Amino acid sequence: MATASVILYTNRNCPWAHRVHIALAELALPFEEKIIDYSKPRTPEYLKINPSGRVPTMIYNGHIIIESSIIAQFLADSVASTHLIPRTGEAQGALVRERIAFFVETYFSKANIYYYRAIEAKTDEDAEDLGKRYSDAIVTDVEPLLQDAEPFFNGSTKLTMAEVLTASFIIRIFTLPFTENAPLPKSMIANLEESAPNFYAWARATMEHPSVNSIYNTDACAAEMRDRRAKARALA
Repeated sequence: MATASVILYTNRNCPWAHRVHIALAELALPFEEKIIDYSKPRTPEYLKINPSGRVPTMIYNGHIIIESSIIAQFLADSVASTHLIPRTGEAQGALVRERIAFFVETYFSKANIYYYRAIEAKTDEDAEDLGKRYSDAIVTDVEPLLQDAEPFFNGSTKLTMAEVLTASFIIRIFTLPFTENAPLPKSMIANLEESAPNFYAWARATMEHPSVNSIYNTDACAAEMRDRRAKARALA
């Protein structure tokens, strides 16, 4: 079978684009990387490909695909078999896919909603409060869904689509609070080792995986998020 032509328009500081890098690494798919510089206006050529100007965008054998979760799922479906997600066509695989979808939806709708809110908070005190809300949501809503993580979702010994779609935020939430002039509060992860041990162990295993951390640059991401915070507070 001929190797697919894959071009990825990305920015490595973007957690949404980071999802696609994780999927490509796990699937061992070769690709051409084109960096989109946030600091410059998008070129007319790129806006023809993706009129929103956002990343990621993938061109797969000439077909344009946008939105990170759609790209990641497409890539998993494009290969004959993968450990990331079961194939459709039988009930057990469908149930695993449902569990992954529910986990990802729960994480983003209950907990990760506080990620950008904390960065863009008007004051440090507001950021601390929002970080605590993230932590509380992890304990209440996410922790119960990871009881069988060994070390990854649903007892998997390899990354699954659950990690592909959440890991880029997890690694930022566990590292950015410890950077200089941190753009995220430590309250996001304070005491999670005790209050949410399943989540904490899963998060540690996830962000230590080479497919997750190989492109991640803590300092670069921290600098970008500090700029985002400064712009938000200037408008407050």
